[in-house]
Amino acid sequence: MSTIVFFHAHPDDEASATAGTMIRATRQGHRVVVVYATNGEHGQAPDPLPEGVSVAEHRRGEAEASARVTGTARVAWLGYGDSGMAGWEQNAHERSFHSTDVDEAARRLAEVLDEERADVLVSYDWHGGYGHPDHVKVHHVANRALELAAHRPPLLESTMNRDHMRGLMAAAREAGASEDEAWDVDVPMQDGNPIGTPEAELHHRVDVRDVIDLKRAALACHASQTSDVGMMLAMPEEHFLAGFGFEHYTEPGREPGMVEGWPF
Repeated sequence: MSTIVFFHAHPDDEASATAGTMIRATRQGHRVVVVYATNGEHGQAPDPLPEGVSVAEHRRGEAEASARVTGTARVAWLGYGDSGMAGWEQNAHERSFHSTDVDEAARRLAEVLDEERADVLVSYDWHGGYGHPDHVKVHHVANRALELAAHRPPLLESTMNRDHMRGLMAAAREAGASEDEAWDVDVPMQDGNPIGTPEAELHHRVDVRDVIDLKRAALACHASQTSDVGMMLAMPEEHFLAGFGFEHYTEPGREPGMVEGWPF
């Protein structure tokens, strides 16, 4: 069996992006490890936040709960500060992930890869899916970690299928959805690029519809994040299945063409 290391920017990113793949992997007997770059302290605070507990500590607890749902064997933290959204003053804070030295963070990730003798590393596409500074940094740190690691596994990059999302939004508009509910996926995001990746540039589509209830349960572990996780969980079950029933990956160096199947 394989050891698959998933490298994510914040607690809850694993649940929305790769939880279905993680669940399928653990069901097949693979060892799943998740590494979080940041503590997610600029996420939403639960109401009420328990006395003496920080947002970061609370979100770590939520991540551990999600790991129990997905069957994740190890949760590791690089411990950098959440950089906030693009343009926030927190981007430049001394210990923010965005401003940290790439080699420093990469060495720490490489240590996990070597400790685990990882068979696969999963990170993000070149613009972090939607341009978030921490997501973009995950991409760069992951690639550098592979150069520094003594044991260098192949790389897959989690992303979103822009064409599939465009079709979902078109169907929603035809069904009478508002502009807020059915937004234009081709408008520039935080870094000036549209969300996700065109289908022609994808390599793997993983069908996770048979574990969609568990993926939804992993998301529910991050209930404090009401603005994004709350929005996802509020979706009717059939809409959630359509939007989150497949997880997409690029594989650097692979010939063009998306394959539906199991890439591990």
